[in-house]
Amino acid sequence: MPIAPITGKLRKRLWLDLSTSLGLGTACAYFFWYNVHLKRVQRQEEFYLALERKKALA
Repeated sequence: MPIAPITGKLRKRLWLDLSTSLGLGTACAYFFWYNVHLKRVQRQEEFYLALERKKALA
């Protein structure tokens, strides 16, 4: 008894997988940028500002 071929599954599943991966990737990128990267840059800028102030006083 042969098994019937599955047709159309790849195309339907491809759009779901593609849209899900792009959506989750974009969400993770925004989370990283605003919650990790910008905080690191702010901390770095504060360090260099404090270093410049220390040099100016010396």
